[in-house]
Amino acid sequence: MRSLTRTTRRHTVIAVSAACLLVPLAACSPDDGPRPAASATSTGAAAPYAPKNDGKRGGRLDERLDRATILELQEDMKGKRLTSGELTQAYLDRIHRLNPRLNAVVTVNPDALDLARKSDELRRTGEVRGPLEGIPVLIKDNIDTADRQPTTAGSTALLHSKPAQDAFLVKKLRDAGAVILGKANMSEWANFRSLEQTAGWSATGGQTRNPYVLDRSPCGSSSGSAVAAAAALAAVTIGSETDGSIVCPASATSTVGIKPTLGMVSRSGMIPITSRHDTAGPIARNTTDAALALWAIHGSDTADTATSDADTALPSDYREVLDPNALRGKRIGVWRKGHMGVDPDVDRAFDAAVQRLRALGATVVEGADVADSKDMMQKDMLPAVLTEFKHDLNAYLAATPGPHPKNLTELIAFNERNSTVEMPKFGQELFEMADKTDGDVNAPVYRQHRGAATRQARQAIDGVLAEHRLDAIVTPTGIPTPTVEALDPTPFESSTRNSAVAGYPHITVPAGYARGALPLGVSFLGTRYSDANLLSYAYAFERATPVRKAPTYLPTLPGRP
Repeated sequence: MRSLTRTTRRHTVIAVSAACLLVPLAACSPDDGPRPAASATSTGAAAPYAPKNDGKRGGRLDERLDRATILELQEDMKGKRLTSGELTQAYLDRIHRLNPRLNAVVTVNPDALDLARKSDELRRTGEVRGPLEGIPVLIKDNIDTADRQPTTAGSTALLHSKPAQDAFLVKKLRDAGAVILGKANMSEWANFRSLEQTAGWSATGGQTRNPYVLDRSPCGSSSGSAVAAAAALAAVTIGSETDGSIVCPASATSTVGIKPTLGMVSRSGMIPITSRHDTAGPIARNTTDAALALWAIHGSDTADTATSDADTALPSDYREVLDPNALRGKRIGVWRKGHMGVDPDVDRAFDAAVQRLRALGATVVEGADVADSKDMMQKDMLPAVLTEFKHDLNAYLAATPGPHPKNLTELIAFNERNSTVEMPKFGQELFEMADKTDGDVNAPVYRQHRGAATRQARQAIDGVLAEHRLDAIVTPTGIPTPTVEALDPTPFESSTRNSAVAGYPHITVPAGYARGALPLGVSFLGTRYSDANLLSYAYAFERATPVRKAPTYLPTLPGRP
């Protein structure tokens, strides 16, 4: 979640962050519980591998990882020019080399190489489980895995939780042949603990850094997933979004982020904020890989009733959306109000994007502005989400085995006892606000708030689509991210809130750079289950606008604020 509660966000450096990454997780453990042993899942000194990219083949592979698509990697494995073991080792080596600067990966899977060797053996016997066979994938640290990795949502409170089974989407990834490489860092509790929370910081992983300019915010709670994708620490990553937490960090790291329609991807086994907004989705360096990953993880799950239509919500073959001519003859609305005139580089990049849409044969319709009601956020959405958070988180904690807080009240007390680790710079006001609700999602007052918020958000998007007879809406995803420690007082209105509250899809694609280095994205928005169409438009735009470049790892932006 980017922010449900305010339009101004403080980005604060947390001094403790580096220490939590460079030593085993035990050093960052709370004082009032059993400490984990030096963990094979730590990305620091206890990492379960040694760098092996010393040979020519390993070096050449490392150089390819930023550019290679999943399809190209699969062709190499099919042609016996590459093994999953070699590919997995190459990503582990990149994590070993780059992650100390980025804090994007909080744990690596100690079984990753064994999983890769299993994939290679299956391929040798002619068995390919799916389109991700042998492909290393990083997943956000709020998604359960029933293996030797913890699932913590960035909190030391959950270091000893033991999920009894994989999240449904993880099972889907494994069924498709993916190698679960590790867990990506995130904003602790998905940015829903404090009004002053720092994007990309967690007690277990430290401060995630933007790979383009290291002192700039990575934005959104899926920051680790986006940074890892941008830096080619995995072929593709999985994030989650409540409001902006996939598309904001994807935009800030020049990656493709897909926030799918609510119910396209199961949430069972995912640490929640609210079942009315939460959804997982892929982040990748190109639209093709993101689409392939979405096809792999989507589907109906009996444990998540919202997914009842998911099996038929996408075409059977993801390649159907990879049409470079998809924009020809489409009516694409342009949303400028609240987004233009804030930053000159955003204006320049978005104007160029609109011109490219015209050149690709789209009918561009100006004035397709989506109202962003701040009144709705404070009056209806926040009260609804606070109730949902208590209800949904209590259910998750109570059902998850292991010695950890079993409800929100116990979690608040844990944070107070361990404040030097958990709350060194910001508190837990949202936790406390949520705990004061009754958590009753059947209460009439709650239902009134939720109904009003959802109705208004859907009308805001569907009304514009209908009025202008549009196939989709495009708008700038966001502004250049500020420094991690800076205030962000700009008047740029949210491009994500209505899609989040409505449960509608939102896709961001790289569109350019500000100040020559800070990534900018353009967003494609639509109505419920328009995911495939939006992906086809995003693909066509990306093919015609290949602006993405590899991260530069600048320590700061030279000579510019």
